[in-house]
Amino acid sequence: MKLLVFGKTGQVARELQRLAPDAIYLGRDQADLADPATCAAAIAATDAQAILNTAAWTAVDKAETEEAAATVVNGAAPTAMARAAADKGIPFLHISTDYVFDGAGDQPFPPDHPTAPQNAYGRSKLAGEQGVRAAGGPHLILRTSWVVSAHGANFVKTMLRLGAERDSLTVVADQIGGPTPAAAIADALLTAARAMTQGAPGGTHHFSGHPDTSWADFARAIMAEADLACRIEDIPSSAYPTPAKRPLNSRLDCTSLDTAFGIPRPDWRRGLTAIVKELRP
Repeated sequence: MKLLVFGKTGQVARELQRLAPDAIYLGRDQADLADPATCAAAIAATDAQAILNTAAWTAVDKAETEEAAATVVNGAAPTAMARAAADKGIPFLHISTDYVFDGAGDQPFPPDHPTAPQNAYGRSKLAGEQGVRAAGGPHLILRTSWVVSAHGANFVKTMLRLGAERDSLTVVADQIGGPTPAAAIADALLTAARAMTQGAPGGTHHFSGHPDTSWADFARAIMAEADLACRIEDIPSSAYPTPAKRPLNSRLDCTSLDTAFGIPRPDWRRGLTAIVKELRP
């Protein structure tokens, strides 16, 4: 299976390079999502059997003051890319987020739950979803949450750094979701891409790690895994204000992905063990 991947240095793209080293990976210098036409042209020129978009605007708080720019990267670019893929009749696989929901309640969101993003980042990602569907080609929208790995900037790496420097940390305890190893996302994308190149339908599906947990409990697990003595003190979201409103409920119902592709939810605890081992051998 010949793949064209948008993204080269992000968490998922780095993990894809381990699993599919022969794929073609386009960095920002070759296909900047701030220029949707260039991205579409790259697809028009490819002989790949499937397109994977792992690139995105991920600066959630910065999007509050730069929503137009975020919407080009997360909305207009995936739309143009999906149209180009549809013109060639090849699958387009795209990563989205739980932030397209309102974060209310305490039940996992199924894929068909009404969307109601509460911040600019969520709105930009929803625009991308809508554009990908409207393109009319074979596609997969994979919503995920709390992505972590040994690469880039993420919660695990931040906690390991701070945990080694401090005796205690305050961490939000009223936001609940599923930490998701980037390696598991990469594997899920490849599994789905293989199936879709053989004619399997795509659609919108969810994929997050289990069991659901709070940021504070996740932080405790990180400290324990790394054998750090740093204590974690619970605080409410109100005690840690951010420019962008974060959802209290990030739980995702991932049943449909398992049913459609045989991809179960990954255990983030095993993923955490692998990440810490890579970072602190």
